[in-house]
Amino acid sequence: MMGDKLSNPAMEKKILSKVIEQAERVANHLGHRPVLMEVCGTHTVALSRSGLRDRLRAVIELRSGPGCPVCVTAVEDLDRMIALSQLPKVMIVTFGDMVRVPGSMSSLEKERARGAEVRVIYSPLEAIELAKAYPDREIILIGVGFETTAPLIGICIKDAYQYHLTNFSILSLHKRVQPALQNLLEDLEFSVDGLILPGHVCAIEGCQAYNFIAKDYEIPAVVTGFESLDMMGSIFILLEMLEKRAPQVINGYTRVVKEEGNIKAQRMIKTCFNKGGAIWRGLGFISDSGLSIKEKYSDYDAGRKFSVKMSQTQIPKGCCCGDLMKGKMMPQQCPLLGTHCTPTNPVGPCMVSSEGPCGAYYLYEHYNRK
Repeated sequence: MMGDKLSNPAMEKKILSKVIEQAERVANHLGHRPVLMEVCGTHTVALSRSGLRDRLRAVIELRSGPGCPVCVTAVEDLDRMIALSQLPKVMIVTFGDMVRVPGSMSSLEKERARGAEVRVIYSPLEAIELAKAYPDREIILIGVGFETTAPLIGICIKDAYQYHLTNFSILSLHKRVQPALQNLLEDLEFSVDGLILPGHVCAIEGCQAYNFIAKDYEIPAVVTGFESLDMMGSIFILLEMLEKRAPQVINGYTRVVKEEGNIKAQRMIKTCFNKGGAIWRGLGFISDSGLSIKEKYSDYDAGRKFSVKMSQTQIPKGCCCGDLMKGKMMPQQCPLLGTHCTPTNPVGPCMVSSEGPCGAYYLYEHYNRK
């Protein structure tokens, strides 16, 4: 089902027809529409933007999972970065999505309007250059992401160490996908028939890191890319495994993902970070699901370097992002979507992030109830 020609309308139409036929057979077999979770936020957006989710809606239920790094950032961590932005002579450096995410009482965007120095970057390495250019400022890089961004943040740490930068640090909020999936699969209320695994994360971690899904939980899973043919092919493979009752973890993205992953990137992560507990929005505290900066590089750990006072954490009233990250509900089931929560006035991160399910549904699936 997987091909090298990733933009072929005739082939897409043919495969889509086969997927629908297969889904109907599996639905009769299961007694319900097969429920598949796309773990990755990029898949969530691609499925909505391409129209695949809408075209498959009658035969397959596609749910979003905890694969958007901005969306799973805990309110406590948002409040911490906002408090750091209020310190004198501090410049917060972050990716654009994080600027507008609401914390308990404010956001980085609001603090910037009040005079805080907040810079948006496109590569973490820009933060190193800012530290060199502004020696009178404390440059704090917000390290958000999964295993995909952690190696580049590691390079920043090593560069800061090499250049003896004293005005540079990182608030490491990185998270690991594997423990989060284990946490979900252990939840008795969690119920999906198959998983679409993230291609970017698996490119770093390797396909074999997720064999536990089929082995321990008897759920089929497929690693896939982000083109329509990639996703349709992976869905077809999942449906075949469901029909045969033969769960496996299959690499459907072999042009990018290897069984062992990217060894060089894995070494960079191990060199600069320790595994540790982390708080996920919706999932709570999960052991070994975070990456903290190693003692050798503690001078570049903003969490140790700066002490800030924070008020009690408050989740925005009515925000459903936590349940969305657990696959317990769909964006259109949130009463705030398109009314009180819009891209211009977001209540939670799932509307703000470029990988957020609410933003994807609002922009591409017309759930904007104006």
